[in-house]
Amino acid sequence: MGFYSRQVFPRLMDWLLDNRVFSGERRRALEFARGDVLEVGFGTGLNLPHYPSAVERLTVIDPNSALANRVARRISEARMPVEQLQLDASGRLPFEAASFDTIVTTLTLCSIDEVNAALREMRRVLRPDGRYLFLEHGRSDDPRVARRQDRFNPVQKVFACGCNLNRPIGDLIRDSGFAIIGLDRYVLPDTPRITGEMYRGIAGRND
Repeated sequence: MGFYSRQVFPRLMDWLLDNRVFSGERRRALEFARGDVLEVGFGTGLNLPHYPSAVERLTVIDPNSALANRVARRISEARMPVEQLQLDASGRLPFEAASFDTIVTTLTLCSIDEVNAALREMRRVLRPDGRYLFLEHGRSDDPRVARRQDRFNPVQKVFACGCNLNRPIGDLIRDSGFAIIGLDRYVLPDTPRITGEMYRGIAGRND
């Protein structure tokens, strides 16, 4: 990774996403997490304070190790035991099938290269009665906004280190073998629609 992607961008995102609005978003997205949890795309650990008491153990994976000292401090302050692994979610996950009660992604599916493969792996390691909790930004259901997202996406991918604006999150999740149980679509307040189109929901295995 270059200096920008290793040092500048993680600090920028940590600053932008550590605020009252996103704290509320995280709490709502994570309130049904329970048991043994796998978080894919851990980032700098901003979800940690928002996991409920029903979470017994947390395994977190991320391909990057940016802001390691900050992340280590947040993990040390976590209520539950946390195991941290540096892994790319596009490959096969090193876990047995049906290992986790809950899978979590927050602002993650936008930047995984092989997102369909990653989602299928998440489904594989989720228990049959488990839940996948997601909070993602993605493609607008307004065709005019979606066209603007398509036009701006090449610039976004460079500036935001591989983040895509225009992925149809709901379709990706369904096509990977999940059944969406609940889905909220909305636009973040005070945010341009091309970046603020949100998907918050719960899915289960479509067995």
